[in-house]
Amino acid sequence: MALDVSRVRALCFDVDGTLSDTDDLWVHRLEWALSLLTLLVSPRRIHHFARELIMAMETPANLAYHLLDRLGLDGAIASLYNHLAHIRPRRRRRNFWLIPGVCQMLHQLHPHYPMAIVSARDHTTTHAFLDYFDLQRLFIIVVTAQTCAYTKPFPDPVRHAAEAMGISPQECLMIGDTSVDIKSAKAAGAQAVGVLCGFGSEHELRRAGADLIFAETAALTAVLLPEKATEMDFRETL
Repeated sequence: MALDVSRVRALCFDVDGTLSDTDDLWVHRLEWALSLLTLLVSPRRIHHFARELIMAMETPANLAYHLLDRLGLDGAIASLYNHLAHIRPRRRRRNFWLIPGVCQMLHQLHPHYPMAIVSARDHTTTHAFLDYFDLQRLFIIVVTAQTCAYTKPFPDPVRHAAEAMGISPQECLMIGDTSVDIKSAKAAGAQAVGVLCGFGSEHELRRAGADLIFAETAALTAVLLPEKATEMDFRETL
């Protein structure tokens, strides 16, 4: 497979591991929680353990959310989370990390492509992340886990975003870090780019059908706007 840039008229971005440096943030927090173990184990081994644990959680977490979605329970869980967030306002002052180069990339792409967020995050934290970095205005629509009847890996979120942007799903390019993102795009008829700066592995992204794989999200600029390209590492799928 190979990306057909001539088909791309709009962009759909995942959040966690694609725009938000969620995996590194979670690793950092887990390392902090395990900091007392440095009396017995080297910090390097703790970091390695934290990284392996966080990355291993991605597939089971996606499976659990998929099952909740199929059972129609994901909306109730998300609503409960939003309710707790509103009655505990201090929880809304979150610390988010942005993947390097993402802000510049989004501002470069914005004049050339309509863009959407297509995330399996809940409504509250998705908008909190975008507001934190003043990115909300760059996106025509924000699709979260609560927007459609079914979330990723179903095609509904990508189709919903395409409709809001006034184009067909086949003209969309989904950018995400997990097989769930790729499968959602493919089910909708869209193309998909996988990135390795999040939770997914290159093997998983290839197997899901990614048309192109980048080491970093910001490398997208080199393909869609080659006149603005810098030396960025990307890997094309076979």
